[in-house]
Amino acid sequence: MTGEATPPDPAAGIAPTESPGESPAAPEPPRRAPIRADLDTPWDTLDLMVLFAFSLGMLYLLNNLMATLAVLALHVPAAQIQRFSVTNAGFVVVRQILWFVCILLFLYAVVRRRTAAPFWTTMGWRGMRLGETPGGVLALAMLLGGVLMAVGADIASQFYNTEKTLPIEQLFTTRRGIEYVMAFGLLIAPLAEETVFRGYVYPVLGRKFGVFVGIVLTGILFGLVHVPQLWGGWGQIATLVTVGMLLTGARAATGSVVASYLVHLGYNGFLFAGIFMTPEALRTLHH
Repeated sequence: MTGEATPPDPAAGIAPTESPGESPAAPEPPRRAPIRADLDTPWDTLDLMVLFAFSLGMLYLLNNLMATLAVLALHVPAAQIQRFSVTNAGFVVVRQILWFVCILLFLYAVVRRRTAAPFWTTMGWRGMRLGETPGGVLALAMLLGGVLMAVGADIASQFYNTEKTLPIEQLFTTRRGIEYVMAFGLLIAPLAEETVFRGYVYPVLGRKFGVFVGIVLTGILFGLVHVPQLWGGWGQIATLVTVGMLLTGARAATGSVVASYLVHLGYNGFLFAGIFMTPEALRTLHH
């Protein structure tokens, strides 16, 4: 019939005319890959850089303040304060404790500004999960894993060709020094280091670079923090980098800092137990 509109023929490849006032649908934005729950934290790369700057600044400040106090209150000769600050176990342990306290307070302030969630849970201290493994069995496995790591580190140390005395070895020359370092290594270091490295640092690196690269980078940073204590012992430093990667791997596998803490505790505990098996340490402890 004349005057009627002819509908478009789909076979002819002609699209139907859009109704007036309608706009073409906007393309959907690309979807981001979902973030693993254990890596989803309210801090980012900038916060990590601020942490590094804060930590270095506080270490420098604490070292100088305590050195000044040692000269004024303990009458340490100023010419010997540099050596005193790295060989006196009391000085080193107190400085490390104060440093960790400052860092943990900094982390607490960051978390409180970003979320109302509990601090320790936000830092990754949550229940461990690894398949259907019961929690108690998993905890025991983590401790045993730390012991096996320490055995491996001890075997590796037999191949090191380190002739010089490392700074950390000078802390074990007195009975009090051994007691201070052991108490610190069992009660303070695993808790603080796991909270900082596996609780705060790893989630950012894991989100930004992927889990595997995050594990590697976190292990490297962990090893670098211990360089001043092991200066000259490059084999020992390489071992600690590997230990740092394995600790982070435990955290990644279970989604919990509790796992890396238990591995760390087993590792340190076995190493310190080995002190009682060396004749030099036994002679020191009996004096």
